[in-house]
Amino acid sequence: MTEDTAVRAIIRRRLLLAVGALLAAPIGLRAQSRTKPYRVGLLAGSNDRNLQHSLSELGYVEGRDIIFEVRDAEGKLEQLDDLALDLVRLKVDVIVAPNPPAVLSVKRATATIPIVMMNTPDPVQLGFVASLARPGGNITGVTTLTVDLSIKQLQLLKQAIPRASRIALLWNPDNPWHPLAVKQLRASSKSLGLILEVLKVRGPDAFDSAFQAMVTERAEAVLVLADPMTYAHRLQLADLAIAHRLPMMSGLREYAMAGSLMSYWADRTDLYRRVASYVDRILKGARPSDLPIEQPTKFEFVVNLKTAKILGITIPQSVLLRADQLIE
Repeated sequence: MTEDTAVRAIIRRRLLLAVGALLAAPIGLRAQSRTKPYRVGLLAGSNDRNLQHSLSELGYVEGRDIIFEVRDAEGKLEQLDDLALDLVRLKVDVIVAPNPPAVLSVKRATATIPIVMMNTPDPVQLGFVASLARPGGNITGVTTLTVDLSIKQLQLLKQAIPRASRIALLWNPDNPWHPLAVKQLRASSKSLGLILEVLKVRGPDAFDSAFQAMVTERAEAVLVLADPMTYAHRLQLADLAIAHRLPMMSGLREYAMAGSLMSYWADRTDLYRRVASYVDRILKGARPSDLPIEQPTKFEFVVNLKTAKILGITIPQSVLLRADQLIE
């Protein structure tokens, strides 16, 4: 073998080893080998780093492999359309919409950029997708069975406050899934022997009058439907509920941490990992129309014992034993 032939053989072996190493590398790392980072739009999610953390677990390094474009309406649903259009103008690779109003705004803004939803109830009935198994179009993600969760919240509230017979229901008519939940809750309240006082609120300026109406109607507890607006003002709602001596049940754990008596929702850590998996697959070339919509398997029940003490409430031990977290 001549010296030139030997050199060429060495170079060929090194090239084969390099290609083999690349093919053996984790899929996530191969997907991130491009020189330009992916851009992921987050609509109404600037206060939550869970998605960023979940994507980092999949090997994405923020700033190098991925850039997050965050647009947060801070509970002001009327701003969502403009923020969605802003993300579309940036030509992001995928948009994460964490609630039904955000999904609706992004759907109106684009029919081509992939959309990953979460915290969204029956997306078929809302007209977001064709079916759970075959979404079609550019939307996929996680449905949180929110109507079913709201019924479970009502049941837990009744179990925690057995004496209660009149429950106030606080909802936002500007949220597209709330009418569905209200309809189902009206039916469920009858089977639980409850009288439901339904109260609309479109913003925090309506909170005071809503709680005054609860007192007038002699409500004994209140259920707040999960919503970007009520989430943004959860501390104000908790303060009003305590001031009016009303045990309050709500959705995400942050409501209970703010002072609501209880919260029940799909486990958010699990939800964000699922959403990150969708984003990862889409960035690697999967089409949203081919990715079946998933349902939650983990749920989180939180009880605020501090609030219970302030209200002078003794929650049955059978309810406390079911809690995933007790705030003391």
